Amino acid sequence: MTAFLFALGGYLAGSIPFAVIVSRILALPDPRTYGSKNIGATNVLRSGSRIAALLTLVGDTGKGWAAVLAARWLGADEQVLAMVGLAAFLGHVFPVWLRFHGGKGVATAAGVLIAFDWRMGLAVLVAWLAVAAASRYSSLGAIVAAVFAPVATWYFLGFGPFFAAVVVMGVVLIVRHKANIVKLLRGEESRIGDKKKQ
Repeated sequence: MTAFLFALGGYLAGSIPFAVIVSRILALPDPRTYGSKNIGATNVLRSGSRIAALLTLVGDTGKGWAAVLAARWLGADEQVLAMVGLAAFLGHVFPVWLRFHGGKGVATAAGVLIAFDWRMGLAVLVAWLAVAAASRYSSLGAIVAAVFAPVATWYFLGFGPFFAAVVVMGVVLIVRHKANIVKLLRGEESRIGDKKKQ
């Protein structure tokens, strides 16, 4: 029961739709109405507001990090921490507040990985940034990071609860980027900084 409550708390934290909240506060269009219709920072950037995108990125990353950190502070063991991190990630991807239509989970996954182990999180973040900066495709960076994350987890933490949670997150991330993969292969994928179509 305690593990369930921890996981539920992680899910609810992950479900907070910062993209929608930030856009509403800053009087911007709902991110679900333009671009990829995704509630992530990359799509919010297409509104033309870098501040909104940055706030969304910080919020989405922070909720994953804070959920795991709070569970650790409350004395949760590794298995429960892994469950909380995975639940927070799934909360962003399938948020109860938005009828389970959420984002792809990249930033939230980054926050979770940093909370699991900062070295592992940093390694995966560097991989994402390097690919995204070189290609200007956020989706390509996310896909590469999703594949690399289990390797980094094994290197720093070995096989165990964290490794299993990261594998699941990686698989979900890749599945959520299925449409992006098709667009990348066709050369139709939007690059970072592209504004929404009028």
